[in-house]
Amino acid sequence: MAAVLLDVTLGLAVALALRRPVRRLLGAGPAFTLWLWPLLLAFVPWLPMRAMPAYALPPVLAQARASAAAAFATTPRIHDIWLLLWSAGAVVALLRLAIAYVRLRRAARPVPTVLQAQVAEVAPGLDPRRLRLHPQGPAVLWAPRSLVLLPAGFARDSDPARMRMVLAHECTHLRRHDPLWSLLAEIAAALLWFHPLAWLALPRFRLDQELACDERTLRSGDTDAAAYARTLLSSTGMDVSPVLIPWLAEPQLKERLTMIRRHRTRTPLRIAGTLGLALAGTGLALAARTMPQAPAGASQDIAFNARVQPHYPKASIANKEQGTVVLKILVNPDGSVKQVDYDPKGSSTTSGNLIAAASEAAMQWHFNPAMRGGHAIESYARVPVTFSLDESPTPVSKAEAEKKASEYAKNR
Repeated sequence: MAAVLLDVTLGLAVALALRRPVRRLLGAGPAFTLWLWPLLLAFVPWLPMRAMPAYALPPVLAQARASAAAAFATTPRIHDIWLLLWSAGAVVALLRLAIAYVRLRRAARPVPTVLQAQVAEVAPGLDPRRLRLHPQGPAVLWAPRSLVLLPAGFARDSDPARMRMVLAHECTHLRRHDPLWSLLAEIAAALLWFHPLAWLALPRFRLDQELACDERTLRSGDTDAAAYARTLLSSTGMDVSPVLIPWLAEPQLKERLTMIRRHRTRTPLRIAGTLGLALAGTGLALAARTMPQAPAGASQDIAFNARVQPHYPKASIANKEQGTVVLKILVNPDGSVKQVDYDPKGSSTTSGNLIAAASEAAMQWHFNPAMRGGHAIESYARVPVTFSLDESPTPVSKAEAEKKASEYAKNR
């Protein structure tokens, strides 16, 4: 979970940093593609894939991801508390979003036949079943069949050209499936309620979505850019509601007018830029996925295990039995021990008393479980326990354990 959160943070940071330069160079459409990066980085880690070499990601990022995963794994209590707090916050945020959506749907009313006829004249391609009257229109609202919300005074507009531009903009939102993308962004922000970058990104996502819609509207029809800009200036500003894409929100006006003036980016350059950004995001997500998120097996909680050392059996002392017992330990996702087996490979003693003493102590130990897809999983750890008549039997240090495990792997 920690590694996935770090990946999403990276995607948000990259999108926020590059959106303006990409918009100036390639246009608003390719810039909006950048918002796919956090989504790719969030979902690609859950796909079943084989790991790639450790150089797939920059060393600093790889180390940060491994450290984050290890921090969550080594502090299970903090992890549980954090999961509880996150769940409570996410439920509240999602409930708030659902209430806002239900209120918007309840406020929508059927469109009178007269207005339907007017809309059919200026926008014959718009399905009348999608039309609703709403105080916050013109806007688009997600639904199984996304809706176009029109204000009650829309029928009184005496300029058919202005009506055509507003409806063309809303139809472009429908063709681009923007209502669904907007809903997904709102849900993501609710799930990341604790994350400052998520709330910083949400209004910029909305702006980039509007700019991309404006650009496509101007490109796909015979809409005059100057008339389109005048229509924006003559519109009344409105607050942005969750899951609602309005025709105009006043904070966006300056950026949208600037984009309208610059929207003539060459089509081949736009297409190449969009594909390049999508491929770059996919490559980064795959690299993040294929980096190992944690060691292949579980690792010891050295500070805890040092307090639970095996007792040297009296019979073994009398018989002068000593040597190293290698234990193969199956670790539960919570770090507790599920099963302990004696591993003869690598062990230097077959004394039943020493094996029993080491196994008895190991059942009380604690481990840092391996991680997969952001979740702790059942995993194995090999721990050599040395019994020496010259000193007390103790599990070897982490470095020595790793060295012995490496020698064991080579000798298999």
